Amino acid sequence: MKKLNYLPLLGLLFCIAMPSKAQLTAQEKADGWKMLFNGKNLIGWNQKNGEAKYEVKDGMVIGTTVANTPNSFMCTNETYGDFILELELKVDEGMNSGIQFRSLSTPEFNNGRVHGYQMEIDPSDRAWSGGIYDEARRGWLCMPEGRPEAKNAFKHNDWNLYRIEAIGNTIRTWVNGVPISHLVDDMTPEGLIALQVHGIYGDMHEGMQIRWRNIKIKTENLRPAPYDNVPVVNMLKNDLSAQEKAQGFEMLFNGKDFTGWRAVNSQEMIGKRWSVEDGDIVIHKSDGSETGNDIVTKEQFSAFELKFEFMLSEGANSGVKYFVNEDFDSGGKSGIGLEYQVLDDEKHPDAKMGAVGNRTLASLYDLIPSGHQNPRFKKKIGEWNQGRLVVMPDNTVQHWLNGFKVVEYVRKSNIYDALVARSKYQKFEGFGAADQGPILLQDHGDEVHFRSLKVRKL
Repeated sequence: MKKLNYLPLLGLLFCIAMPSKAQLTAQEKADGWKMLFNGKNLIGWNQKNGEAKYEVKDGMVIGTTVANTPNSFMCTNETYGDFILELELKVDEGMNSGIQFRSLSTPEFNNGRVHGYQMEIDPSDRAWSGGIYDEARRGWLCMPEGRPEAKNAFKHNDWNLYRIEAIGNTIRTWVNGVPISHLVDDMTPEGLIALQVHGIYGDMHEGMQIRWRNIKIKTENLRPAPYDNVPVVNMLKNDLSAQEKAQGFEMLFNGKDFTGWRAVNSQEMIGKRWSVEDGDIVIHKSDGSETGNDIVTKEQFSAFELKFEFMLSEGANSGVKYFVNEDFDSGGKSGIGLEYQVLDDEKHPDAKMGAVGNRTLASLYDLIPSGHQNPRFKKKIGEWNQGRLVVMPDNTVQHWLNGFKVVEYVRKSNIYDALVARSKYQKFEGFGAADQGPILLQDHGDEVHFRSLKVRKL
């Protein structure tokens, strides 16, 4: 894996949290910072949606939960496109909140419901502070799952320094100097900034409070922070961002044609039902006469990370295979290998076959079931899912679905061998144990779309 160094303690990027002052130093002014909150009143702000209580006291904005009211937002009167925002906050334990940015409130959208990007404030055990949520729209976009340093950055019952960097299509967040999220997206290039008091739910109760102070913004002469190792969630089709390039990712599909791909057991690319349409790889539905026209990469991979997006049609079945051994079916068109299952669990019968759900979406097909039953993991049919497959040099393998790790196992281990021995693959000696192999997209006779395939060698 390509290693990238953080700036020492990120000291050049972030100010140490200081007591409330609501005014800028001469150096901050020279650097282009402006106060977004004057420390005295809420001039320049207005409240939308819910009836939570907002007040100014001792240089702080204090938000207090109120019963029987929806999410409340204290919004800037102005809108902002490119900016860097910094503020400090302290929240009661058990209270959920967030900072809206590039957000909208329009009559045609749910009667003015505030919607758009939100940097999460989450003191719960889930520890998603600094994640990016798309309020009232697409839901979770970035979560710090699998990264202990990010999940531990938030300080409970204490002041936290939040930073949002929104420059062009790139949005990045930090909590107390620790990088948390990196999103590339173009849905909303400009919008309001708002301080959220979440409606009461779960264990929350009336009278819980969150405090904000030292809210400042910079909108000119913006320079992005240095690249880091934070995983990039890139919502742009077939796009390779600067940070992804720095991390070593390359496009596995060029968005135009099948350069770098071929048919299984052939050196040529077949045309049957595979096409490139509007930047998508499309496998079209079979008329029932033939299936199994799988395609594979010309390149072989050993330890690697693969990112891909897929969209299912109703009742569809497909898969992404790795460590494919074409000798297992030397005369056929279907490749045999480890499979990240791509399936409509609700409509395709394969979901109920196998054992304990090991043929459901994102499972290691016929071997290990995925833990994807949480509805947050799944997108609706016709929406794009984000898949991620990681094969580490020590043979640890992970399947990820829409930001959640759903499978982890060790290839070539005793447990793995036992799983293979009781599966449909038991007849293939050395199944899934090759040192390298191509990556495969499966034709199972159903229409499925793929895009944004990216890979890096580890």
